[in-house]
Amino acid sequence: MRNHASALLQTGKVNDLAVGPGRREMLRRNFFQRDPLSCARDLIGCELNWNSCAGIIVETEAYNAIGDEACHCFVRPSTRAFVERNHAGAAYVYFNYGVHWMLNVLVKGNENGFVLIRALEPTRGIALMRKRRDVHDVHRLCSGPGKLTEALAITGRDDEMDLCGNENHCFRERLQPIKVIADERIGIRRSAHLPWRFTLRDSAHVSRKVRSSRRQSRDPVAKALR
Repeated sequence: MRNHASALLQTGKVNDLAVGPGRREMLRRNFFQRDPLSCARDLIGCELNWNSCAGIIVETEAYNAIGDEACHCFVRPSTRAFVERNHAGAAYVYFNYGVHWMLNVLVKGNENGFVLIRALEPTRGIALMRKRRDVHDVHRLCSGPGKLTEALAITGRDDEMDLCGNENHCFRERLQPIKVIADERIGIRRSAHLPWRFTLRDSAHVSRKVRSSRRQSRDPVAKALR
């Protein structure tokens, strides 16, 4: 049966997304109870709140628990156990190559998997982020998954934290129309051809500029997400 993820597999184009005006509300658990691809796309433009710091999400990557060789579930029994014992919206934080912490959020619904938060546009707590990273340029503060965890002081102690019930550690909804571009994920060798990285178009805060020129002004997956 064709589902959200399979419909999104072939996309690598701009998507027009919008929400109405108003206060940013915290994303509840049902936001993460679907498939990783649509969730990764829809997190672009949302805000990540972490204690006194916050930033607009400008880059994500989707990882599918089944059939995606780049996902930890493919090779790590401990990650499969994490999926089993946690609810959608839980933080999955791991130490990458012994260098950087990486923040992911668990998605459980039509398909299980993770969304890696790859880059933010800082909006609050910028002075503290600069102090933690010893970097002044705001465009470089959170322009990568390891950079943003350092800026927000996210570590392994935050693993399995529920990001759907605490206003100090949560995601907040998007407030304005944006355009999202999909292209290939970064820094992986397996399943590297899949267009499962999502970025905010023309953002100066992403970790790497989009490598693909596959862009359209109309949403190619609107039908799949209805």
